[in-house]
Amino acid sequence: MPDRILVFYGSYRRDRMGIRLADFIVAGLSARGAEVELIDAKALALPMLDRMYKEYPSGSAPQALEELAKKIKAADAFVFVTGEYNWGMQPGLKNLTDHFLEEWFWRPAAVASYSAGRIAGARAAVAWHGTLSEMGMIVVSSNLAVGLIAETLDEQAKPLGDAGLALERAFPRFADDLTWWLAAAKLQRAHKDPPY
Repeated sequence: MPDRILVFYGSYRRDRMGIRLADFIVAGLSARGAEVELIDAKALALPMLDRMYKEYPSGSAPQALEELAKKIKAADAFVFVTGEYNWGMQPGLKNLTDHFLEEWFWRPAAVASYSAGRIAGARAAVAWHGTLSEMGMIVVSSNLAVGLIAETLDEQAKPLGDAGLALERAFPRFADDLTWWLAAAKLQRAHKDPPY
């Protein structure tokens, strides 16, 4: 059975560029044999957090939350693709993530960040590490950080020039780190029930 990986992307901007990185990651993980799905916060259009999924009586959560909860629970690992807004997280991606808690537990997560400038979303990536860890995920140490996103990937998520080559060289370590922890967590969950 292939590894099931969800790739989360959260920009709501009209001319969003980070979708290129999300598509690149989906293609790269799929090429390695994983079953990968892109979860686009803008397409889901979840409301601002009022109630977490678990706070709804059973069977009464909005359909989008019910469907996403099932996908998260069935996944083996997650990738969070994030831009950086004023040194912080994208609100759309954070809002999506906060609708859930126990659904995330005991699975690895990786962070890929980007920006239009040279900082490559690094400050948002740091913020995501602590948040995802608090939400019960094993956050892998390898990050993808893409600065000058428009000069790194074209509209079809194909690498461009030297920056694209650097991204192609960095991706295998990122994917290897995530899939190593995915295999370890899957084996442990099969061997022993999580403690909570």
